[in-house]
This record gives sequence, structure tokens and C-alpha cells, in this order.
Amino acid sequence: MPKGVSELTLKLPAFAKINWSLRVIGKRPDGHHELVTIFQTISLHDAITLTVTNHPQIVLSSDDRSLACDEQNLVWRAAAALQARIGEKRGTRIRLEKRIPTQAGLGGGSADAAVTLMGLSHIWKIDLTAKEFLELAANLGADVPFFLCGGRARGSGIGTDVTPLEDAAERFLLVLKPNKGVSTVRAYAAFDASLTSSNAKTILSSSQRSEIAGSLDSEALYNDFEPAVFRLEPEIKTAKVALMKAGARVALLAGSGSAVFGIFDNKEAQERAIQAIELEAGWRVFPCTTVGRNHYRSAMGPVGEIFARFSGQNAGA
Repeated sequence: MPKGVSELTLKLPAFAKINWSLRVIGKRPDGHHELVTIFQTISLHDAITLTVTNHPQIVLSSDDRSLACDEQNLVWRAAAALQARIGEKRGTRIRLEKRIPTQAGLGGGSADAAVTLMGLSHIWKIDLTAKEFLELAANLGADVPFFLCGGRARGSGIGTDVTPLEDAAERFLLVLKPNKGVSTVRAYAAFDASLTSSNAKTILSSSQRSEIAGSLDSEALYNDFEPAVFRLEPEIKTAKVALMKAGARVALLAGSGSAVFGIFDNKEAQERAIQAIELEAGWRVFPCTTVGRNHYRSAMGPVGEIFARFSGQNAGA
């Protein structure tokens, strides 16, 4: 082992998310969009290995060669932000094993960033307050604060105001990732373009009237981005239709896309759907389940105690 490298290493999962419901209420004066959403962690996950080093460099590597491993990557930026916040002189080697597809609306980059923040705080032995964690997370991205609590939670504002909700029963899901990708920026631009003078008032007032109580009934599952994203990339709508044909009770766009997910009654129905689903060439399918808050915390091992700080309060407060 090279001189100056600590033996202290920690490997953690970084779970993906879906949105049971996603409503765009309007546009704020700062140019961001006002959202109301219900987040949910799912069992599809990346893996992050963190190793303490005695030199200040942050060295990131990944098994996905398409990813940047420098300051463009949220994992690198999370490590650098934490290091700068507390004046940490040590560094870290980070290995990212990528399983959550990118440009999918599954929050993979945000999950990786949140887990990096908390994993490094543990191995660097840093005791940040919940407020300090939240400030770092929100500065990295709108979805990052949710991954400080996991499970099921209500998001509002630009998504950074997070209130934990009681977990629902485990659900069996299939996530489909079509070939076509839609960046968050492109999805929002398409949504804004759909708000013509004739229909903007109707769309936004409908979103405002929708009270998201966390129900998983089919009528409560809705994503305001679907019409715009489906117009951008019809293949994504085709993937949703494929899930419904394969027996999903409900299928929905994940976040701002481009993945879609279907809900199945039980594991047997999920397995039948895997066999029956009509996959286009290159599509990826991920069987998974919902992950409740207790499971989320326990999967984090020693870092789970940090997550506990955000479980009984408004995580955006």
C-alpha cells in the first residue's frame, strides 16, 4: 500500500428514487420552478467506496467510462464542498460503481452526492449539524436533500424542502430505461414551452388544486412532465405503454425522465411482466422494490445514525 494512505475505507449504497407524484405549481421570480412532489427511494442503487488519504487530493474513479471524474461530477463536488466547509486537510479516493442510469429521472447523481457527504463526514470524523448538511446538499442540487432522509417524503419549493412521510407497504416495480434520454434542462424547457397563453392558467391551476397526500391510488399518481417529455421523445411513451401491456397497475414517468416505472401487485406479477414485456433493442429493465426509511438507514451501516437526524423533522427547515 502506498505510503500516506489510510486503511479506513467505507462502502455504501446510493439508492435511486422515483416520484409518486410530481406537480409544477409555477415559476418563481428567481427563475426556478415551484414543485410539489412525493419522493420514494427504491432498491436500484449505485455503490460508493470511500477511502481516507493523508494528502488533500480528491481522486474519483468509476466503472462507467462515460462519466466525468472531476469537478463536473456531483460526487467530486460533494467531497470538495465538505472538505472546504470544514477545512479538512485529508483527502479521499472514491470509487463509484454505477448502476442507476443517467438522464433517467431516478436521482442517481443526487443520491451519490448525498451519500458521499455523509460517508466522508463519518470517515473524516466530522460532526455536522442537520442544518449544515442541508445547506451543503441544497447547494449541490435540488434532489440532494431528499437523500438525507430517504423512504417516502414530500418535497416542495424547488424540491429542497423535504418532509418525511410515513412509509407505505413495499411495492414491486419495474423500471424501464429507453434509449432516448432527456436532460432535466430540456424537460423543463419543453414544459415551459407547453404553457401557452391559452393553457397555462388551466395547467397551473390544476396543479395547485392537486393535494398530494401521499396516496398510491392510480388517480393520485401523476407527473406534469409526461405530456411534454412524450412529445420530445415518443419512445418514452412507448416504454410506458409496454409496462401497462405487461400488467402494471399503473405506469408513470420517473421524475423529469427518461425512465418510466410500473407498479405490480406482487413479486409473481413482477416476474411475469419481466418475461412478457416487449423490450425495444437497447432498452434496460430493472426489477426493484420500494425502500422504506428504516431499511434505508440500516443499509447505511454506521452512517445510518446521520440519516436519523432528518427522519423526524422537516428536512428543509
